[in-house]
Amino acid sequence: MELAVQKPSATPDLLYGELFTAIQSEGLFADSKTFVDCIPFKDPAAIVDAYIATKDDAAFNLAFFVAAHFTVPQEEEIVYQSNTAYDIVTHIQKLWSVLERKADTPQTGSSLLPLPFPYIVPGGRFREVYYWDSYFTMLGLKASGQYEMIESMVKNFAHLITTYGHIPNGNRTYYTSRSQPPFFGLMLELLNEQGKDLTPYYQALEKEYLYWMEDAFLLKPGVATKRVVRMEDGTLLNRYWDTGTTPRQESYREDVVTAEAIVENFLTAHTFSSITEQEHATIQRCQKAYADLRAAAASGWDFSSRWFKDGCNLTSIETTDIIPIDLNCLLLYYENMIGKYTSNDILRQAVTENASKRLAALEKYFWHPDLNFFTDYHFTDKQPTDRLSLAGLFPLFFSYAKKEQAQSVAQKIEASFLQKGGLLTTLATTVQQWDAPNGWAPLQWIAHHSLKKYGFDNLAKTAATSWIDLNTAVYKRTGRLFEKYNVVDTTLEAGGGEYPNQDGFGWTNGVLLALLQQYGSIVE
Repeated sequence: MELAVQKPSATPDLLYGELFTAIQSEGLFADSKTFVDCIPFKDPAAIVDAYIATKDDAAFNLAFFVAAHFTVPQEEEIVYQSNTAYDIVTHIQKLWSVLERKADTPQTGSSLLPLPFPYIVPGGRFREVYYWDSYFTMLGLKASGQYEMIESMVKNFAHLITTYGHIPNGNRTYYTSRSQPPFFGLMLELLNEQGKDLTPYYQALEKEYLYWMEDAFLLKPGVATKRVVRMEDGTLLNRYWDTGTTPRQESYREDVVTAEAIVENFLTAHTFSSITEQEHATIQRCQKAYADLRAAAASGWDFSSRWFKDGCNLTSIETTDIIPIDLNCLLLYYENMIGKYTSNDILRQAVTENASKRLAALEKYFWHPDLNFFTDYHFTDKQPTDRLSLAGLFPLFFSYAKKEQAQSVAQKIEASFLQKGGLLTTLATTVQQWDAPNGWAPLQWIAHHSLKKYGFDNLAKTAATSWIDLNTAVYKRTGRLFEKYNVVDTTLEAGGGEYPNQDGFGWTNGVLLALLQQYGSIVE
């Protein structure tokens, strides 16, 4: 089905061409995201002309040129000085205004996609709204009684769906090629809890669902396209996908280096009958590498051993071959939700039938019989992966798991994932940020809610209060709340990934306030 959507403004790579490539390749900024967030002083075409006219001059200096033609973004949180004399709740309440952005005013040449209503950003380098982050941030806004801000953000997401056909990873032009885990339906439930009429948002929800299912009904069994996979038995499932075929603009240099290493490994492992065959295979392998890196970014888990063939190294990434358990639980939730309210009889029949098949698929494809845990499914290997992660709790979060499955999952959580500071993201210790020893706020919430749904209250409480204690201790020590935490050695800062640990921080604040509402009385 074709989606009538608006084409976003040109992305930085198209606006600046060889200037973009030079800046990102030379590593002018420590963070590749910095340049793509810059705002030009004048028309981008004029800047490119000036660059081409002067770049070969002996006195040309790229850093001076950029400084003369662009406003470099600053992190507003830098000017905010926290005071640890305030308790952690007061600190977060004061941070909301620091992280708030007013309705956007369009700026020529800016990569920002203007939003019509105020919103909350995560903080640090993340100076725009992010899709799945926002649901967990909203949990804190709810705890703070900021219902107007929740609705304002929901309106912004509905606007993005209506305008672009989906909710981009973030409101930047360079993010429009992908989405993130679809939490819009759960955001609507937050409004529903406040008695808000959801009717104005139903059309947007349906449109987002159709984005995820685009071209689904044209697929033959055993074939994948874009975000959809049709299994051999006809069941429609989904994977993470990005339509881009080049390095991510906000991580350009990093992706080029990774792709080069992947291609080098590929060439070492294969022989070719001719130079032409080798060149063709090299191009295909490089494009696959970029597709897998981009798809992992769409998952929100960038990067994790969940996506690695060898379970350890980024160079073995294979995201597009994997059907994720979390994504399919979220879309099953959408199908059930749409089936209840839609006035479109054809859509109701389609989502109802697919929901039934998708629910059965959770056990058929995602339940690992040897590990007794829900894992992702490897589409090309035709078997569940053996990589355990907190994504395996999503069937419990939505009450899709059987009681005996939930019992087994809870036992594994307590035996292997539970640490001094909360729950591990995966059981693999790598240099990636979505692996051990790190823990992340959104997954702490998913795990807590999942365990409580099936009656594992003590385990849920232990995990939640361990996370609260860690957040509180780090705040008292540093005056900050961070994007992620080391839950194994709570004296160390979390690491890994493409950038330093960020503070702010939207979803950490949100989940912490939501958990403190339940367990605040037992922490100091």
